Amino acid sequence: MFVFAAFCLALPMTANGQRVKKKKKKPSATKIETKTTTIQSMIVIDQPTTVIRPGRPTRGLGIKDSKLVVPANTLRIALDYDHDGRADYVVFNPATNNWQIIKSSGGTVNTPFGFRSTDYFTPGDFDGDGIGDLAVFRDTEHKWYRMLSTTGLTVSDDFGATGDEPVARDYDGDGKTDLAVVHTANGVKTWTIKSSITGTTTSTAWGVTADATAPGDYDGDGKFDIAVKRAGRTPTSVATFIIRRAVDGVQVNIDWGLGTDLVVPGDYDGDGTTDVAVLREGKLQTDPLTWIIKRSIDGAAVVVNFGTTGTDYNAQNDYDGDGKTDITVWNNTTATFFVMGSTAGAISQPLGAPNDYPVASYDTH
Repeated sequence: MFVFAAFCLALPMTANGQRVKKKKKKPSATKIETKTTTIQSMIVIDQPTTVIRPGRPTRGLGIKDSKLVVPANTLRIALDYDHDGRADYVVFNPATNNWQIIKSSGGTVNTPFGFRSTDYFTPGDFDGDGIGDLAVFRDTEHKWYRMLSTTGLTVSDDFGATGDEPVARDYDGDGKTDLAVVHTANGVKTWTIKSSITGTTTSTAWGVTADATAPGDYDGDGKFDIAVKRAGRTPTSVATFIIRRAVDGVQVNIDWGLGTDLVVPGDYDGDGTTDVAVLREGKLQTDPLTWIIKRSIDGAAVVVNFGTTGTDYNAQNDYDGDGKTDITVWNNTTATFFVMGSTAGAISQPLGAPNDYPVASYDTH
């Protein structure tokens, strides 16, 4: 064993699942805490699967990427449609615009919602009932459409602008997903968030054009923090997560991964805090996908080979209901979820058909 330190759907998107734009504004003066990560312990796990994948979910599908992180339970709640404490398996069929859901408590649901050509997946719990709501951001209209689980009705809001990146999360800590977008203009990323508590909108400049958005609850206070991942000067330079803590506005820098790595947030150690985590694709289609996670609970680095670069899409979530994000992929050849359950062990669940899209990939940047 060895270890080291170091996607809303839009159904159309950019190479690494990112899109951006909006008002410019210089970041306000903030304190900066730089954490050059020192790996205290390393754990490497090799978990080969029979999966392969042709690039990211949107390649070849004409689908955009989605983004959405969530503190400990938010990611799970966004895809928990039966309120049983476990994420449900969900795929989107781009030919029929159909969401196909296998509920962990039993039963399958097929619901047409959104459009492949214009929408981004933005699942979340917008009404605060602890059950996931189907939701999309329609780029051409800059409107959010949500099918609320409390009423079954679809509501819409005009928020943001065409070309913005949707980053809906619970930024105010009230248990409801807040509408939020990132707009990139003149080299600056501006985060605009509408609080579900007050209804007021705030804008914060955070990041530059080339940065990848990486929101998460990195300090465990129940509120999402604005954050980006910035590549180093060279392809082999270490990237830096630049986090603005919601609790006090302090900037925290954490060196982790490489600039070409994908951000795959989640609470992998179950401590209620988002772990800094990246996914590294191999050079060859047959190379493994490498998950590189910095556990917030003890600072240890965990490196796990799970999935194959050729045809697997990452689909991490808490599928066994133990409060920990499970490393997961969806195989585009066999249309099967493969889960490295943190408690239940290895799980496989067929769902969908080749060229569908696993909705859990919305939380990739």
